Amino acid sequence: MRFTPLSRLICRFPRWHTCGPFQSRALQTDFVPKDPQAKPIKYKIPQFYDPYGPRPPPSEKIIQLAERIGELSEEERGQIMPTLADRLNLPKLQPISTDGLDMGPEGGAAGPKVEEKKAEKTAFDVKLEKFDTAAKIKVIKEVRAFTNLGLKEAKDLVEKVPVVLKQGVTKEEANDIIEKIKAAGGVAVME
Repeated sequence: MRFTPLSRLICRFPRWHTCGPFQSRALQTDFVPKDPQAKPIKYKIPQFYDPYGPRPPPSEKIIQLAERIGELSEEERGQIMPTLADRLNLPKLQPISTDGLDMGPEGGAAGPKVEEKKAEKTAFDVKLEKFDTAAKIKVIKEVRAFTNLGLKEAKDLVEKVPVVLKQGVTKEEANDIIEKIKAAGGVAVME
């Protein structure tokens, strides 16, 4: 029970988290205690920020022009901007390229849709579908011939049927490989 007076003494010292580790309000000469009855200061904050400050009201000429434009029909309003651009010699706007952007199914442009021709496929894959178990060794030899694989790798590849044997070959080369595998007793297709 001797620690009770010591703990009361420690509690009377200023807390470090309120005034910093090496600061004591008693040592600060310019410290003025805050009035507990004081009300918080209210600042005038504008509803929206305008970096250019308040703008002057439009002139009477501008107001009359806005009223005349408002009375025009839709078609006549659509002709205002091109006419002003010609009259004021404004530069023509360049179309923005959307080549690398995904614009969704619409394509982004509202103009007439042009059917694109699909590029003819030039690179094909040869896939081994199945083979006769009696002709397995012949098929492995043919696979080794055009893939440059060792015996074990070619055997493992053939046993994983259906499997892609060669990728990115020309149509003639793919047909040649398919014929060789067919002669050896296997069934291969071109994708």
